[in-house]
Amino acid sequence: MSLIIKIIIPAFNEENGIGEVIREIPKGLIAEIIVVNNASTDNTERIATEAGATVLREPIPGYGRACLKGIDYINQSKPFPDIVVFLDADHSDYPEEIVELIKPIVDGDADLVIGSRALGQKESGSMTPQQIFGNWLATRLLDLFYGVKFTDLGPFRAVKYNALIAMDMQDKTYGWTVEMQLKAAKNGFRCVEVPVRYRKRIGFSKISGTVKGTIMAGYKILATIFKYL
Repeated sequence: MSLIIKIIIPAFNEENGIGEVIREIPKGLIAEIIVVNNASTDNTERIATEAGATVLREPIPGYGRACLKGIDYINQSKPFPDIVVFLDADHSDYPEEIVELIKPIVDGDADLVIGSRALGQKESGSMTPQQIFGNWLATRLLDLFYGVKFTDLGPFRAVKYNALIAMDMQDKTYGWTVEMQLKAAKNGFRCVEVPVRYRKRIGFSKISGTVKGTIMAGYKILATIFKYL
């Protein structure tokens, strides 16, 4: 029996990138593409719908909040998937690499797979210095406090559905990615990284593109790491 794979794509004002992202996803592999329109004021929802995605609405801004909306939808839709993939809407990742991302799970070697930009090839300027440093610091703290080795908090990731549910994700904003990684470690799940390519995003980053966003994201990531000790 073939595996059921669903994708959750949080999207806030990503009308310029979302269509490209959806079109580049390997369609024969994916059962459903779920785009969560997270308080967008542009044409994100219309473009995603026209591209063939299931579009949900989460009116309150927050990356984690959008992901939780997608999970809640999956929890109410049968059959349940075997694997859930998380992918950003800004076209910075390469959706065709989903095949490599899910392979460790398909092969029975992992419960959570992180697409590592640190191990892969990054286009010049695709990540800000503060993003690179923040990832370095956060992954070192994960190793120190939770005994799990990562090189990145990359949002492009795949996880077994039953492991995702067991992690009982809670964060509604910037701490989402690190919460998943530390909870995977606390639950004894097998964590693997695979190298992924990364390019400059389409449009303007609402987090790393502003001083306030960078500071808030950094604070929330560190607070989440210490919250679960």
